[in-house]
Amino acid sequence: MFAIFKRDFKSLFQNVVGWLFIGITLALFGLYFFAYNLSYGYPSIAYTLSATTFIYIITVPLLTMRAFAEERKNMTDQLLLTSPVSVGKIVFGKFLAIATTLFIVVVVMCLSPVFLSLFGTVSFPENYTAILGYFLYGLTCIAIGVLISSFTESQIIAAVLTVAVLFLGFMMNSITNLISSDGNLFTTVLNCYDLVTPVNNFFSGTLNLANIIYYISIIVLCLFLTTQIILKRRWTISSKRIRTSVFSVSAIVLIFAIVIAGNVGATFIPDNINSIDMTQKKLYTLEDETKEYLETLNQDVTIYVCIAKSSADSTLAKTLKRFEAANSHITVEYVDPEENPTFESTYTDESLTDNSMIVVCGDRVSIVSYDDIYEYSVDYTTYTQSVSAYDGEGQLVSALQYVTSDNQSLVYEITGHNETALAGDYETVFSKANMNLEEVNLMDVDSLSVDEVSGVIINGPSSDFSEDDAAKVIDYINNGGKVIITLNAVNMSDMPNFQSILNAYSVSVVDGVVQENDGNNYYQNQYYLLPTIESTDITSDLNGYVLMLEAVGMTYEESDSYAFNPLLTTSDSAVSLQITTDEESGSKKASTDVAAEGPFNLGLEVASDGENYNFYIFGSYMMFNDNVDQVVSDTNMQVFKNIVSTFNTDEDAQTVVVDSKSYSTDYLVFTAGAIIWYGVVWGFILPVLLILIGIIVFARRRICK
Repeated sequence: MFAIFKRDFKSLFQNVVGWLFIGITLALFGLYFFAYNLSYGYPSIAYTLSATTFIYIITVPLLTMRAFAEERKNMTDQLLLTSPVSVGKIVFGKFLAIATTLFIVVVVMCLSPVFLSLFGTVSFPENYTAILGYFLYGLTCIAIGVLISSFTESQIIAAVLTVAVLFLGFMMNSITNLISSDGNLFTTVLNCYDLVTPVNNFFSGTLNLANIIYYISIIVLCLFLTTQIILKRRWTISSKRIRTSVFSVSAIVLIFAIVIAGNVGATFIPDNINSIDMTQKKLYTLEDETKEYLETLNQDVTIYVCIAKSSADSTLAKTLKRFEAANSHITVEYVDPEENPTFESTYTDESLTDNSMIVVCGDRVSIVSYDDIYEYSVDYTTYTQSVSAYDGEGQLVSALQYVTSDNQSLVYEITGHNETALAGDYETVFSKANMNLEEVNLMDVDSLSVDEVSGVIINGPSSDFSEDDAAKVIDYINNGGKVIITLNAVNMSDMPNFQSILNAYSVSVVDGVVQENDGNNYYQNQYYLLPTIESTDITSDLNGYVLMLEAVGMTYEESDSYAFNPLLTTSDSAVSLQITTDEESGSKKASTDVAAEGPFNLGLEVASDGENYNFYIFGSYMMFNDNVDQVVSDTNMQVFKNIVSTFNTDEDAQTVVVDSKSYSTDYLVFTAGAIIWYGVVWGFILPVLLILIGIIVFARRRICK
């Protein structure tokens, strides 16, 4: 077999074919590499590879048309067939020679992620998953070309037929969608020859076992059929008449049965085993909190997706598969609105967009609009909109919690004292947790009822409460209510009634604003604090830092009536600086006078007993802010979500809030000179040089003859 491999591999590079294949493929790759990766700084070559897959339709026939057709035309096949090498080894040797040529191209492509990593952060698993898919797709095309080459002695016919067959596999998914958008038995059979969909999964960052099995089975099947065709030809030549070989027929039937069984069996592999998420952002991997929640789900839920399955959003479809695999109580069904236009009206009067979902459990229904699955950002320099985040998992978890729970909590956000309103993701937390967030002025209510209100938020008031407002909050806490309070350092000294809420539970506010003198406990400046995270139920799952801007320190006196649990603390070297007022402008700022020395508490839980923590106090009203949160990779948000989860009025239910997954990419930065230089090298110099070498080698051989 090695002799066959060596002869064919050498033959490919003794004429222009091998050089031409490598040159054309790398030229096209270099062109898109320049466009996507160098010009735009995109750190993944998946788009580049995806744009170049069509080239196999043209280049692979150039490689494979000579495999057996030329042997038959020159009658050298009889020498092969009478050699001491088995036909299977002959076929595999020829396939291996052509595959090695493709391997050379792939090795060059493998250098590109390493090159890109010199200019920024690159996800190697994601990039090499895409390259693996590209290689497997190319090997499959080569195996098909080798099979077709064994049918005829004309290289032209072999090349034309290979182009036609590969083009059919390239377009099969589009063809079956035209036949039936919802799919049927006929399209299912046709899709067995859909060569592109599996490679697109690799390009999207999914290492799919079923796709690997599919490509390998096609390769094995084609090489086996090639072997049988050669065996049949050798047997026919030797007997000088045509007969049916029982051994060949049974072997072909057996290999088809094995291939079908292998691919059908792959569909039953659990999705969490079958698909490995290789993306840098882990877009298709369920969060640990989602997995824990799904383990507790014990009610049957059906998720209806309003679109034909073949046209469904691929990212959302993968998420739905993960949900189905995680819990047998979850069933996903696709409903084509064109074939069943009245289905939606059974559950809602809304007009739903394609890919919207209807989540049903018993009599409870939740609608997940496709418009909420993706988040968008606007570039105001070009006035273009782009997808910024994927929220499929978060929206589905929210819907599942809604339909499986009979209660919906009510949370009050107190207004009327110049509080800072919750916004962005912090406001979204409540809708995802199926809680109603309402703004309430304490003057408009007689009292805060624990039976009606499951939580209260007081976010950094800058003007004082009335005595009556403060009394309502204290009564609510005494009755077992849960409250989040954040403090505004600038005006604390002017708010005695507000401070009375804290004083009622032996908590005191330190005068001034905290300055951290330990370099390990602040960020950029000494008022941007990175407090020590104490070990508590609320903070146990935090990874990283919490960031607090211009915070107020707190102290407390031990009491038999209350239990205290510090969440966030300063270092021992922290101090609190007095706030002074500018006589001309009236603005307030920190002075150099030390009001108190640390350490201080910056986050505190206060409980009416040893178990049920009633309210949470944080020294900075800017702590729960999207911009601040981005600096510490959502750690502040995790603190907030952990507390909000305690607001749930259904004690048996678990409140889980899953954040959207950002599509933001850390783009690479190239200088203009580097873009031009490397673009010319990858897209022009290297491929042209290879093609010229092939022409020179071919010309020399012709001259020598």
